[in-house]
Amino acid sequence: MHQKISLFSLVLLIVAAIDSIRNFPSMALFGSSLIFFFVFSALFFLLPISLVSAEFASRNAEEGGVFHWVRHAFGKRVGVLAVWLQWINTMVWYPTILSFIAGTAAYLVNPALGENKAFVVSVVLAVFWGLTLLNLRGIQISASLNAWCGSIGTLVPIGLLILFGVIWFFGNHAVEIAFTSKTILPSLSHSNNWVSLIAIMASFLGMELAGVHVNDIHNPQKNFPKALGLSVVILFGTMLLGALSIAVVIPDKQIQLVAGVMQTFQAFFEAFGLSFLMPVLTVLVLIGSVGMMINWLVSPAKGLLQAAEFGFLPQFFMKKNEHGVAVRILLAQAVLVTVFCLVLLLMPSINAFYWFLTALSTDLYMCMYVLVFLSALKLGRPPQDGLHYWIPKGIRRLACVMGLIGCAITLIVGYFPPSDIQVGGMLWYGSLIGAGHIIAIAPVFLLWWYQAMKGK
Repeated sequence: MHQKISLFSLVLLIVAAIDSIRNFPSMALFGSSLIFFFVFSALFFLLPISLVSAEFASRNAEEGGVFHWVRHAFGKRVGVLAVWLQWINTMVWYPTILSFIAGTAAYLVNPALGENKAFVVSVVLAVFWGLTLLNLRGIQISASLNAWCGSIGTLVPIGLLILFGVIWFFGNHAVEIAFTSKTILPSLSHSNNWVSLIAIMASFLGMELAGVHVNDIHNPQKNFPKALGLSVVILFGTMLLGALSIAVVIPDKQIQLVAGVMQTFQAFFEAFGLSFLMPVLTVLVLIGSVGMMINWLVSPAKGLLQAAEFGFLPQFFMKKNEHGVAVRILLAQAVLVTVFCLVLLLMPSINAFYWFLTALSTDLYMCMYVLVFLSALKLGRPPQDGLHYWIPKGIRRLACVMGLIGCAITLIVGYFPPSDIQVGGMLWYGSLIGAGHIIAIAPVFLLWWYQAMKGK
């Protein structure tokens, strides 16, 4: 009999999959206005995608994933577009987590190296190719080890960051941001205020994965909304307080997006006489980040395997080695990530590089979410018979519309850089984002052409 998981376990699964300390510095740039935009993101993205994904997971228990969700509404070609967006977004995302690893590792040698392009690129490529080669040999890290790495490297540092932030705020220390009605409720007529949505939405990407657990919990119609609600509260609280802990210590113009977490801990430890803990904390964060990389390295390839089953991908990429690993897909991923990492050479700073890839990755993922919300609207409410979970009447269409609004706004503001980051001008930055979209999405037409030529 299938083992059910508890409500508490489901909440932990959702939180562990989403919560990440690496996004805090990019959120901290926007100070106390984060409070408003966190609420906006929860209402116009986090809750809608969680509800819709849960219903899709219950509706198509045997055919999970965005490929099948979108395929049932718009056909195989659009389904391939959806899963491609999910995969290519991950390729763009890798350099951001890898840059975070490089910036953190710099604190074991010399913090100044975190702003050195040659050092960052060298560490990024060495770590990613190293992990790729390990996976080619079939080395599998158990789920329990990944959970342990995540707990040690994410939950402990987040807890300490928030604790020190509270002590700093209520102690006799300079606070770098103001908590007034004007700052908490910023003017929405200025595009720079909306840019903070990119950082926040980037932190919530992947929430649709929570829907795969809808069949694993007792009484899902009652307990799944509870789990989502508790997860949203925990994610909301830890991310908001973590980002604000950085913002109260480091002036916005001095925040380093790659090394901002370690930059803040260094300030805390120096102020509280705990500098001897810096190497320990650095190692903990590295353990969590590398553990996350191991866990995610092979996962994106699964979507492409689904596309291959419908004839959209040449069998060349499906070949497995003696360890059962799809070696050519992993090598193709490594080459793509290498190319995205070299974008750093076109950017005037590490901060610009990190923000550009975060914005591009978020926009690509938002395009996928648009297809998911449109699919839910087109398919309509499914028969409740046999479903473990369905969105209550009156909420379903509202959730889809609100989700589409949140995605659309995020896609638009993705073309606007933050004023505190030098990106070489708004026109140059917008052109790079546009070119990034074209380069990332164009291969889908080749997949469509290949499938049509095969006559399937």
